[in-house]
Amino acid sequence: MAARPRHGYGILRDVEEISGGRVRLRAGTLYTALDRLSSDAWVVIDREEVVDSRLRRYYRLTDLGAARLATEVERMRANTRVAEQRLRARPIGGTT
Repeated sequence: MAARPRHGYGILRDVEEISGGRVRLRAGTLYTALDRLSSDAWVVIDREEVVDSRLRRYYRLTDLGAARLATEVERMRANTRVAEQRLRARPIGGTT
């Protein structure tokens, strides 16, 4: 969704692929999150279409959402740097 609009099932598949299969969102969890992101104006419905008699809604990241995502990415990078520093400072052969 960050790169282009995605429908719910596409988002579920992306999350599973990106996580190497470690994360499998349930549809209810995803749509609850999308509702929250939409109410925060971080995503919007880009378009809707009917496929096999079912409504398919495509979501798009807004500029505000992209800015928030960039902030979150930087926060995660900072956390990663701290973790790397702590690992380097760990004594070799330390206890578990």
